[in-house]
Amino acid sequence: MSATDAEIDASDFVDARVTPRGSLENLSQREMEQLQDRGQGGLYPLFRRCALAVLNSGSHGDDATELFEKYRDFEIRIVRQSWGVKLEMKNAPAVAFVDGQMIRGVKEHLFAVLRDIVYIANEIVESGQFDLSVPGDITNAVFCILRNARVLEAHARPDIVVCWGGHSIPREEYDYTKKVGYELGLRGLNVCTGCGPGAMKGPMKGATIGHSKQRIGSGRYIGLTEPGIVAAEPPNPIVNHLVIMPDIEKRLEAFARLAHGIIIFPGGVGTAEEILYLLGILLDPANAEQPVPLILTGPARAAAWFERIHEFVGLTLGAPAQARYRIVVDDPPEVARLMIAGMDQVRRHRKAVGDSYNFNWTLRIPPAFQLPFDVSHESVAALDLNLEQPVHERAANLRRAFSAIVAGNVKEHGVRQIAARGPFEIHGAPRLMQALDGLLASFIAQRRMKISGDYRPVYRVVG
Repeated sequence: MSATDAEIDASDFVDARVTPRGSLENLSQREMEQLQDRGQGGLYPLFRRCALAVLNSGSHGDDATELFEKYRDFEIRIVRQSWGVKLEMKNAPAVAFVDGQMIRGVKEHLFAVLRDIVYIANEIVESGQFDLSVPGDITNAVFCILRNARVLEAHARPDIVVCWGGHSIPREEYDYTKKVGYELGLRGLNVCTGCGPGAMKGPMKGATIGHSKQRIGSGRYIGLTEPGIVAAEPPNPIVNHLVIMPDIEKRLEAFARLAHGIIIFPGGVGTAEEILYLLGILLDPANAEQPVPLILTGPARAAAWFERIHEFVGLTLGAPAQARYRIVVDDPPEVARLMIAGMDQVRRHRKAVGDSYNFNWTLRIPPAFQLPFDVSHESVAALDLNLEQPVHERAANLRRAFSAIVAGNVKEHGVRQIAARGPFEIHGAPRLMQALDGLLASFIAQRRMKISGDYRPVYRVVG
């Protein structure tokens, strides 16, 4: 339901000024001009959208259009002072404040947004150092963004577990993700997720307790997001290292190169997109020797979800893809033990090949998984989906199809396209389309597509 004037309470809004904390205390004159430029090519619209999303952290909804409508009068302005800069906000979400003061974690996230937007615009896009159509340059750009955000620890042992899973999940599954996170924390492992709610928040929450019991005060809870998704999945309050990547493809590459192990909980189309991305690159012959501990896990009631996913992977990518992961049902301690064992393999492999522990340079990511997919009705309809094409091409195109559905579900530009022109049409071989339609129907039946309101499909499977 869209917010109307009658539904909006004045107590939902706050006017405030805030100073930076730990990130980007100073801006050049040119950077300030860019951030205040509301025209085409200016950074203000992007900065405003991401800032509003971060300030809305803690809300219970995933409708970006509704958020932007409710806070359509939100303004954010940079004020230069002799000792640095301040951000002046009008009509900001009240949930970001307590007793008139911005919550410290929200403030850190807000200035992380500012840091990454300025850095990506000036040092990645406009500097001329990177050709973002060239695979090697894309990887170097991802590395530089993570380094600038101080996510890469030079001397740390392999200890980062990337956790993927749905933002819209039942309570039992959420509680299970916390139990897994707790077991990881007890073993001194750190957690990286997409930074939002649900299966992205649960492992971090559990890990904080595990770290606390072990008196680990330096636990890292890394959240990777991108402008298109951050409004629907704002960073949860546990995230202490937030990074805004330029787009979904670079976000996925950052996950893959940061990870020392990956855990996948039940989810919807976004989780399926991540699974197809990871398996697609691991099937590249150049990655045959790459040890990437990969575990699919959830409570007993989610067993049917894993059966459905396993069947779909077998049909679309084959037995070699199924062999790259293990399914563990209802056993958090075993998941953590397997991660520890897998990370020992990662450490020995990285040492043997001379690769760094903090960024997996030797992992090959084919261009089809690196280059951004421009979601539109035409580009989705043009996807080539059949069982005769090479497996890596099929994985890349399936990933794009799921990415389009994610855009139609929760990303502002995708939601607007669906509102204007109706569902995306996905074409392909009948057998493949039947499997795809069945998987998507199961996500809908299990209410894994959206948190907000009843779900109306943004796709039509044709084949």
